[in-house]
Amino acid sequence: MDQILVYADSLTWGIIPNTRNRLPFDKRWPGVFENVLKDEGKKIRVIENCLNGRRTVWSDPFKNGRDGSKGLSELIEICSPLKLVILMLGTNDFQCTHDNNAWMSAQGTAKLVQIIRQSPIEPGMPVPEIMIVAPPEIIEPKGVIADKFEGAEKRCPGLSMELEKVAKEHSTMFFDTARVTGASIVDGIHLDADQHWLLGEAVARTVLKRKMF
Repeated sequence: MDQILVYADSLTWGIIPNTRNRLPFDKRWPGVFENVLKDEGKKIRVIENCLNGRRTVWSDPFKNGRDGSKGLSELIEICSPLKLVILMLGTNDFQCTHDNNAWMSAQGTAKLVQIIRQSPIEPGMPVPEIMIVAPPEIIEPKGVIADKFEGAEKRCPGLSMELEKVAKEHSTMFFDTARVTGASIVDGIHLDADQHWLLGEAVARTVLKRKMF
């Protein structure tokens, strides 16, 4: 059985927009992704490591552990052997506590790619392939998270383009969420249940085309 690690934030954790509730696994996009692959006869296991508020390489001044680069190397060791690591981060890099642009956020993801590839896994275990997934572009933040993401829609444009550049430079797979969906109109940040389904299905089809399983 091949293992796939999904390393991400609240969009993938499955938070229901404008609430603190969570979609069940088979409704979150990693669950949809896993089920599509299993329906195609692939013996895989998806490991979710998705933390609300996680940045690529920046800390949250109010909550511990939100720097995505911290502990990632150890996580790769813990979960090995891994066939694939999927990274979908960047949205929280644009919270109001940071003055980042798209290029800076994408460089954060580039650092995560380097950490994954340099992790001290056991001899004989494979260095996993990596897929970078560009999150949906932030639209006007609304509801309970509006203050936290004030102005984010002005700082984030261009992230998918910059992440695609990183993917090419580091020879990783790439998928742009905008191919199938945007952000929820409820809060301007997260994904609705139908959007999770679209994303999970599309990412699974992209992986299947690579014939890596």
